[in-house]
Amino acid sequence: MPMKELDTFRVSYLSILDEDANVDKELEPKLKKPELIELYRQMVWARRTDERMLKLQRQGRIGTFGPSTGQEAAQCAVAFAMKEQDWFAGAFREHGVRLLRGETLTRQLVYYNGQEEGNINEGSANPRNLPISVIVGAQPLHAVGLAYAMRLQGEKETCAVTFMGDGATSEGDFHEAMNFAAVWNLPVLFVVQNNQWAISVPRSKQTKSATIAQKAIAYGMPGVQVDGNDALAVYVAASEALERGRRGEGPTLIEAVTYRLMMHTTADDQYKYRTKEEEELWWRRDPLVRFRAYLEAKKFWSEKDQEALEEEYKVEIEKQVKAFEGMSGWKPDAPFDHVFGTKHERIEAQRREFLAEIAKEADRG
Repeated sequence: MPMKELDTFRVSYLSILDEDANVDKELEPKLKKPELIELYRQMVWARRTDERMLKLQRQGRIGTFGPSTGQEAAQCAVAFAMKEQDWFAGAFREHGVRLLRGETLTRQLVYYNGQEEGNINEGSANPRNLPISVIVGAQPLHAVGLAYAMRLQGEKETCAVTFMGDGATSEGDFHEAMNFAAVWNLPVLFVVQNNQWAISVPRSKQTKSATIAQKAIAYGMPGVQVDGNDALAVYVAASEALERGRRGEGPTLIEAVTYRLMMHTTADDQYKYRTKEEEELWWRRDPLVRFRAYLEAKKFWSEKDQEALEEEYKVEIEKQVKAFEGMSGWKPDAPFDHVFGTKHERIEAQRREFLAEIAKEADRG
């Protein structure tokens, strides 16, 4: 029996604003001046709060967290394209998405200080933001479940958006989620932030595929690779994918090629597995620098605007840090309440030991 070709496949790459801030006019989205400025403000807000969190951690004022510096375009541009009613299922590095969707810096500081109350959706936070998920690759399944539930409830203008790193694509959960979403034609947007490193494992050891975007092919959904440091390209790709989902045309996979400019978490030393030269190369591709140059070229932004923005954010950050550090009354043994549904003597014995150690520390202090 002769061999025959069943189908052919291709993966598209999208770039609109290059490293030198040159823009492709044919692909440039029709965003108005206030919208472009707001997107830039959100990206800067994500960067400045991330920088302050790193200082707080180094000073011992919060615990370990995963910096997001360098990935602002891959995060904020997607969130900017989302609607309020969309569901967000993130991992632990989507700092920019959480801020843009209404979560405060104060709330994140509470979480990274070890208080689970930081995961409670209250106040300005969008109730359709899922809590931080530290388990690698778990959140795509949550997004697919939400999308399926939305269909059962008759919601037709809502999508579920899930973010993950390139390392998560090596997890079985990722593939199960992709397969289920495609089979059931669900409105899910899978965003893979390919930041080149899964802790210390490079992208080259994660997969033999030329791209991560092409993994969509196996599940019968569109997959596109975008310049993840190009906010315009990310916005266009996300907008098209979300509209596709709202039209009932199913899921999409976006691979945003970017870079984690800082450590994996503050418990990590990135120079044990990568070079400063590699890092410096990606600093020259900084998404904030690129987008600011684009705004300046359009006469939408100036040095005076930047100075005013930096001062505004400095004041706001100090306000939110002060609010966080002014909180009190945390129950130190709260984690013991949630190990089992009912009390267990072994857990209670550990609680007593824990509280006794705290008391000793207080006496010594």
